[in-house]
Amino acid sequence: MHTFENPSDPAIYDILATPKTIAVIGCSPNPDRDSHQIAALLQARGHTVIPVNPNCREILGQRCYASLSDIPEPVDMVDVFRRSEFVAQIADEAIAERASILWLQLDVIDEAAARKAQQAGLTVVMDRCPAIEYRRLF
Repeated sequence: MHTFENPSDPAIYDILATPKTIAVIGCSPNPDRDSHQIAALLQARGHTVIPVNPNCREILGQRCYASLSDIPEPVDMVDVFRRSEFVAQIADEAIAERASILWLQLDVIDEAAARKAQQAGLTVVMDRCPAIEYRRLF
């Protein structure tokens, strides 16, 4: 069990209730994959979704970028669908790109990277899924 503490329910509600520009790291073009389904859900909820996958040109009708740093516009939230060993690098990129939220999906856990992002001023949500949070809080 991790010792990291996620934001309060009202804070998570605010994150999901307010339209944001969200980079989905590891977004899959396969509609059966969780990353694709969550990106579609976030789009349907009014967020601007920017898929990040170096192997794709377009996902969900949106231009796909190879990395977070390739996105030419500001990103509010970085939603991570990569294995935990990639989180430290992604957190560093999110800090460098001045994102305000780092969201790590279920089973994506890196407490050191989460704390580093928090110390840099980001709100960090770890080991949570937006779809579950929507069902739970809305």
